[in-house]
Amino acid sequence: MHRRQFFSAGLLLTIATCAGAQQVLTGQDAFTDVTKQAPGVRRKLTVADLPKPFATPSVDPGNHVEPRPADAWPIVPKGFKVEQYATGIAAPRLIRKAPNGDLFVAASTSNQILVFRGVTADGKPKLTSVFTSEVVQPFGINFYPAGPNPKWVYIGNTDSIVRFAYKSGDLKATGHAQKLADIPGGGKLRGGGHWTRDIAFTKDGTKMLVSVGSHSNHDDPDEHKEEFHRADVLEFTPAGKFVKIYASGIRNCVGEAIHPVTGELWCSTNERDTLGDNLVPDYITHVQEDGFYGWPYSYMGSNPDPSLIGKHPELTSKAIVPDVLLQPHFASLEMTFVDSKALPASYNGDIFASEHGSWNKAKRAGYEVIRVPMKDGHATGEYEDFMTGFVTADGKIWGRPVGVAEGEDGSLFVTDDGSNSIWHVIYTGK
Repeated sequence: MHRRQFFSAGLLLTIATCAGAQQVLTGQDAFTDVTKQAPGVRRKLTVADLPKPFATPSVDPGNHVEPRPADAWPIVPKGFKVEQYATGIAAPRLIRKAPNGDLFVAASTSNQILVFRGVTADGKPKLTSVFTSEVVQPFGINFYPAGPNPKWVYIGNTDSIVRFAYKSGDLKATGHAQKLADIPGGGKLRGGGHWTRDIAFTKDGTKMLVSVGSHSNHDDPDEHKEEFHRADVLEFTPAGKFVKIYASGIRNCVGEAIHPVTGELWCSTNERDTLGDNLVPDYITHVQEDGFYGWPYSYMGSNPDPSLIGKHPELTSKAIVPDVLLQPHFASLEMTFVDSKALPASYNGDIFASEHGSWNKAKRAGYEVIRVPMKDGHATGEYEDFMTGFVTADGKIWGRPVGVAEGEDGSLFVTDDGSNSIWHVIYTGK
């Protein structure tokens, strides 16, 4: 690999290249905002690229969402097209595919789990149904046991894990929720606490891993007992018995996924705010069992949080640097691994993740879906803009991606709680 520099639009850009490989923006040029995001642009941030805390002021320009303009539409790479699969959904959040191909969607604000089945000739669902309303701010959805005929659908409420009896093809729950475990609940969407809870099962089916985000931006858990069992991934048995803290110091692992080959847990994580435009990076990483990822005492390894310097050196000295550093304040939400004959072969094994978009950054960033290249089950550290266009040229937000899932045919479905839509991304090769 070598690096070369050139001037573009008055900026000195640093791009890492290697023979036959895609160009990658590195160094300070890897920092971005929505005006620089475009499908196919690839970046790699490292810890060495990060500024000192408070290098820029902490700002809050907000993220007010406008109605989608008539000429606005998501933008994807050449060879793909986007259709609006469904709209008028109250805040669609996480989306997961059932083994039979049905798409289960958490409509969190209306306390519902919705089901969408199939695609008509005009690109709309063949069937839609409310699976259950017996949930409380639901987010995480998963099916157990693995395979074509799961017996249960598990739901991550904001304050509990519940499950419903399920047989393949059910469009409505056939019984009441069975509560398995209480978990720390509640939180605000901005400026601190987190309410989303995701669920993943290990490949052998013996562990249920539940992500619970922090109650605060960076409060010391020693002094704030409301942080108990938060900023953690918690391990339970599938029957709901608490086992241990599986991993800690992960401020808000919004989206969980199990690597289909290695069996490792991966997290799509929101890091802390208020330290400046370009701190702290959100991240996507495999999660080491019993690993500590820094929050709140440090970030990106042993870099100290300026409000907690000197606290718990026994933890910060072993804090793990995540695999893929994303833009600070991206608000990285659901992630999924793809293995599809309906996508280019080069995409197979890669991660797709939804970036909900910033509020604590002078120039907006995120509001897109990204692709994270993988090689032999490991991240390269790079990420690539895949689906953009949710912010107009004059800076108005009309869409905010939340969830991403592979459909039955291998195409991609993206939930968007800005336009209250589900988008269908199809590879045509044209």
